[in-house]
Amino acid sequence: MRTSAERRKVRFTAGDTECAAWHCAGTNGGCVIMAGGGGVTKEPGTDPFAARFHAAGSTVLAFDYRRLGESGGRPRQTVRIKDQLADWQSAISFAATTLPDVDPARIAVWGFSLSGGHVLRVAARDPRLAAAIAQTPNADGPAASRNATRHQKPLAMLRLTGRVLRDVAGGLLGRPPVPVPLAGEPGTVAMLTTPDGIDGDRALNPGNRYPERQQAVAARSVFGIALHRPGRDAPRVRIALLVLVRDQDLTALSELAVRVAERAPRAEPVRLPGGHYAPFLDQYEPAVEAELSFLRRHLLDPAPAGRPAATDAPPVRRS
Repeated sequence: MRTSAERRKVRFTAGDTECAAWHCAGTNGGCVIMAGGGGVTKEPGTDPFAARFHAAGSTVLAFDYRRLGESGGRPRQTVRIKDQLADWQSAISFAATTLPDVDPARIAVWGFSLSGGHVLRVAARDPRLAAAIAQTPNADGPAASRNATRHQKPLAMLRLTGRVLRDVAGGLLGRPPVPVPLAGEPGTVAMLTTPDGIDGDRALNPGNRYPERQQAVAARSVFGIALHRPGRDAPRVRIALLVLVRDQDLTALSELAVRVAERAPRAEPVRLPGGHYAPFLDQYEPAVEAELSFLRRHLLDPAPAGRPAATDAPPVRRS
C-alpha cells in the first residue's frame, strides 16, 4: 500500500489460531482478498498489486497464512496445503460478514504461484465469490516438480530429499522445523533452482524493502507442495477467472496455466512474455492493467449469471 495511514491491521480466526491481515477500505463495495506465493508473506507478496486495486476503489484484505509472517500458529514457516485453503475460507467469511465497506456479492480472490493454485480450488468450492485471479498459478505440483529436477543437480536433489525426510521425522517427534531456502542456484539445496525461480528476491524485495522477509520454509512443506494439483478443479470454476500466463515461466510452467484456461468455463486468459516473476518486474504494468480491467468488468459490473463477460484481454494460443 502507498502509506500506512491507508490501511489497518486486522486479525481473523483460522482454525485454532489467528491470521494477520492488512485491511484497506475501499469506496466501490468491491473487495479483493490476497495472499502471497509459497512461503511469501503479505507485504512482499501483495503490496504492488494491492496498492493499485485500492487506488481503483476496491477494498483490499491481504493476509498471512497461519504459521507465516505475523499470523499465529506453529510450527513456524510450515506450509500445509489443507490449512492454507481453510485460511482462504476464513478470510472470505471475515470480509463478507465483518468489513462494513464490503458488498458480500462483490468479493474476488487473488493469488500468484502456489497461492494462484489455491485460488483455483477456492473458486471452485466457494459460491460466495464473484471473480478470481490466478497469476502464474502453480496448477500441478507433480508436473512442476518433475520439471524442476531438470534444473537441479542429482547430488543436490538427494540432499534436499534427505533434509525433507529428516524434517518429517523430526516433526513427528515434536522437533523444530529444518529450514530449506525458497530458491537457489543449481547445485544448492533449495526448493527452487529454476532459472526464473532465483528472480524471487529481486522481484519481491527490491532494494531490501522488506528486510525482515524470511526466504526459507520448513523442509517438511516440500512434499505437500509437490503433490498439490489444484488445476484439476478448473472445470468446476464457474465464476469469472483471469489466468495470467507467462510464456517463459519455468517454475509454474506456462502450459499448465494454459490447460487451466482451456478447462475453466469462464476463464479469461492473458499471455504475456517473461518468466515466473515478470509481473513483479518489467511486465508489472501490463499485468496489473489486465487485472484492473478484469476487476472492473466482473466485480463492479458483473455479467448476467451463467454468461461470460466480454473481454479485452488477448486470447490464449490454443495448443
